Amino acid sequence: MDAGKLRHRVTIQEKPTVTRDSFGGEVPGWGTVATVWAAVEPLAGREFLEGRSLEATVDTRIRIRYRSGLVPSMRVVWGSHTYDVQAVLEIKSAHREIHLMCMEVVE
Repeated sequence: MDAGKLRHRVTIQEKPTVTRDSFGGEVPGWGTVATVWAAVEPLAGREFLEGRSLEATVDTRIRIRYRSGLVPSMRVVWGSHTYDVQAVLEIKSAHREIHLMCMEVVE
């Protein structure tokens, strides 16, 4: 993996256990797993009608150095962009590189 291409700083998050607010209500949130260098590469975009509003999605590949414990229920945050991880692919099973296949919903 060419480290020079990993020029974006991204945060990988997971949905933690639910916490309680001051009134005892449940507050779901996202917890940070890691902040890593990555290559964020948009692959394809689509627009579709959902209900009565037009929505767009962008399929994105996020390449990072190998890291164990990543699962599709996580998300990646990069600046103002939030990507839902759809698949975690280990390239060549060499424990060097992971591709996170993600989708961003743009409203």
